[in-house]
Amino acid sequence: MNYQEFVNRVRENTGLEPGETEKLIESCLETFGERIDPTEKKKLADQLPGELGQMVLKRHEATRNYDLEEFYTRVAHRAGIRYRPAVDQTLSVFATLRDAVSWGQIEKALIRLPENYRELFGTPPEGPLSPTV
Repeated sequence: MNYQEFVNRVRENTGLEPGETEKLIESCLETFGERIDPTEKKKLADQLPGELGQMVLKRHEATRNYDLEEFYTRVAHRAGIRYRPAVDQTLSVFATLRDAVSWGQIEKALIRLPENYRELFGTPPEGPLSPTV
């Protein structure tokens, strides 16, 4: 999948305008990149078209540890949107990401994250207190 196909798919699923779509995608990929192991970040970026891969690699500092709720909060802040739309729209970005890279690479990226991060890629929420519920 190339960059424009990725953007178009997210735009179709979210109903966002083009500029908003790119900002959302960048917010999601940048935040995911700061959360995952540096080695896996590089491998994930290598499977994406250049612009998308650069978004994953944007944050150079050490991996940060925070829960899924904070993940959505950071996406919302970076994208300039409210929390609830950020959750729904983030799930659209990650559904597209799931189709753009190998499942094996996604598994490797998720291995050191809390189990509820699997919700980003379509696993049902763990319970009623999940941020995606």
